[in-house]
Amino acid sequence: MKQVAPLTLINGRLVLPTGEPQPGALRAVDGRVAALGADAAPQPGDTVIDAKGALIAPGLVDLGVFAIDKPAFHFGGITRAALMPDQGTVLDKPSTVRFAAQSGKPDLWVHPLAAATKGLEGRELAELAMMRDAGARAVATGRRWIADSGTMHRLLSYCAMLGLTVVVHAEDGGLVGNAVATAGEMATRLGLPSAPAEAEALAIARDLALAGLSGARVHFRQVTTARGLALVRAAKSRGMPVTAGVTPAHFMLSDTAIGDFRTFTRLSPPLRSEADRQAVRAALADGTIDVISSGHDPRGPEDKRLPFADAEPGMAGAETLLPLTLALVRDGVIDTARAFQLLAANPAALLGVPAGQLAVGAEADLALVDPDRPWVVDRDKMAAAAGNTPFDKQGVEGRVTALFKGGVQVA
Repeated sequence: MKQVAPLTLINGRLVLPTGEPQPGALRAVDGRVAALGADAAPQPGDTVIDAKGALIAPGLVDLGVFAIDKPAFHFGGITRAALMPDQGTVLDKPSTVRFAAQSGKPDLWVHPLAAATKGLEGRELAELAMMRDAGARAVATGRRWIADSGTMHRLLSYCAMLGLTVVVHAEDGGLVGNAVATAGEMATRLGLPSAPAEAEALAIARDLALAGLSGARVHFRQVTTARGLALVRAAKSRGMPVTAGVTPAHFMLSDTAIGDFRTFTRLSPPLRSEADRQAVRAALADGTIDVISSGHDPRGPEDKRLPFADAEPGMAGAETLLPLTLALVRDGVIDTARAFQLLAANPAALLGVPAGQLAVGAEADLALVDPDRPWVVDRDKMAAAAGNTPFDKQGVEGRVTALFKGGVQVA
C-alpha cells in the first residue's frame, strides 16, 4: 500500500515511548513518520486530519493470533499480526510460510511464526532456516509443549544459530493431559478434569534450563501463574534473553468465571486462581511481562456449543485487546506509555520489524484512540469471524477512531 499524499495528524496527544501523552502533531511521508511535535506542521498538499484530542498511537502488533481476521484487527487497531503455525495447513514448510506472509497485504501485515517441528508433532525439526528465508519472523511450538527434552534442546540450539526467537507454549503436557481447568475449589465443584497450576512452572523451568545451555532467545507466549512468573523474573535478573506474554483474560478474569460452564471461558492455558491473577497484574507493573496479545482465536458454534470439557479452547480477542489493556491504565497498574510498549513496541522488537512506536523513520502504522469512549462488548455485533468472547455484555472504555497502515487510512 503506497502513500500518495503526505499525512498530517493535528491536535492530538502523542503516545511516546516514555512519559505521559504530549499534545502535538505527526507528519508521515512515503509511508514513514517524517516529523513529530513542533516539527510536524502541515505542508501544502498534505492530507490533514484533526485528531480532536485523541491519542496518536502506534498501530498494535499482535503477537500470536490463530486466524487472520482483518475486520476484527482493524476494529481493534492492529496493523501487524504474528500468525501462529497451528493452521489447517501447518506452517511447517517454506511455501506455506511465504503464502501466509502475503495473506494480509496491503492493509495488514502478517508475520508468520514457523512451526518448530513437522506437523507440530514435537518430534522432528521442521525446515527452520528455509522458513526464515521465506518470511518467518520467529519459531513457535504451537498450542502444545514439546515434551521431548532432546528435541527441545536441538530446536533451541538451532534457533540460536539462526538468530530466531522460539515462542513457547508453557504447560507440561504429561501433567495437563485432558484437563480443561486449573485444579482447585472451582474445578472440584464443577467436576471438571483439571491440572495443577504447577504444570506451567515445570514447563518453564525445563525450557529455561535448556535455553541456558543453548543461548537461545525464548518467549513464553502466556505466563499465567505466580510460580511461572517468579521463574521468568529470576531468569531476567540473571541476564537471560527471555520474554513473557499474557492475554487480557488472565489479568481480568479468575477461574470463578467458569462457574456457569460458559464455554467462552474455556481457554488454554485455563483461567487461574485470584492469587495468580493478581500476580499477573503485578508482573505487568514490574516489567516481568513484556507483551500483551489478544490470543485471537475465533471459534464458531461447532467448537463452542458443547459441554465445557468437550469445547475447544480459545477466544475472539482482537477487538477487546486495547480497551482491556487501557483498563490497567485506569486502575493505576501501568501508564499509557507502558500500555503501548506492551501492545506494540515490545512485540515489534521481538519480531524484528520497524514499527510499534512513534519515532522519525519508523513505519507510519498509526491509530487514533479515544481512551475514554465507552462501549459494550456484544458478541452478536462483533467484527470478528466468531463472537466467542468471555467479555460479552461487559462495558469497556477505549476505541480506535481511525487506523493507518503506512500512512494510508484503512479504518
